[in-house]
Amino acid sequence: MRTLIFQTLEFTVLIPGMLLAYLPVRSSLKQTPKKLAVWMLPLLIICSCFCGFSCYRFHLSTKSVLLPLLFVLLVLYHNTLLISLWKSVSIYLAVCAVFSCFNSLSRAASAHLAFSGSSTFGILYNLFCILFVLLIWYPASHSVKEMVEDENLAQTWYVFWILPVLVIGLNLALIPRYNTILHTQRFLRGYIVIVYALLLILALFYSMFLMMANILNKNKKLQQENLFLSVQQERYENLRSAIEEARQ
Repeated sequence: MRTLIFQTLEFTVLIPGMLLAYLPVRSSLKQTPKKLAVWMLPLLIICSCFCGFSCYRFHLSTKSVLLPLLFVLLVLYHNTLLISLWKSVSIYLAVCAVFSCFNSLSRAASAHLAFSGSSTFGILYNLFCILFVLLIWYPASHSVKEMVEDENLAQTWYVFWILPVLVIGLNLALIPRYNTILHTQRFLRGYIVIVYALLLILALFYSMFLMMANILNKNKKLQQENLFLSVQQERYENLRSAIEEARQ
């Protein structure tokens, strides 16, 4: 029973993950947030319980079930939005990349606490993800929201997904085949350093992307102001010429 509970907990992170993915795109929803939550939240809970039970009943690894489930949720996520495919995929993968790092960090933390990985990993994983969502709530629903709505970054979204995919792949490759490997102190220290490095790279990349969006927005506004001033100047010159001709 404990194995069933903790395997289910590995899937419940889908709830804060989808919540975080929807924060920057609230203005692009095809339905109101309340209506979306009415059917999305029960669906995620049912999926988590069903997938946890399937892994327990058929002795499947959570990774083998989670990957196809994430793809299905990606399709569902995009179909509930009015934004382009590239934007929705990039946002979704950005969240998956961060959560994959928390997955690895939770494994390392549970091993460091000298407990069995299956008994504490799921709890720590959910805790890290929920705390991160609370921490990033305001920037995601304001600064990132403005970046998503900005059409000046249309071409940039085509390459944004590359780094998140690489980080997800590295975290999957880092998962040890046997949990006892993480109890080796030398391996554990290296494992933690790598995970923190991946998180730092993601934080720098997302920060640079956000800064670039702000710079492009400012440049666009300046161009619009210069265009407006030039039009006004042209109208003024035309009006002055007309007045001078009328006097003559």
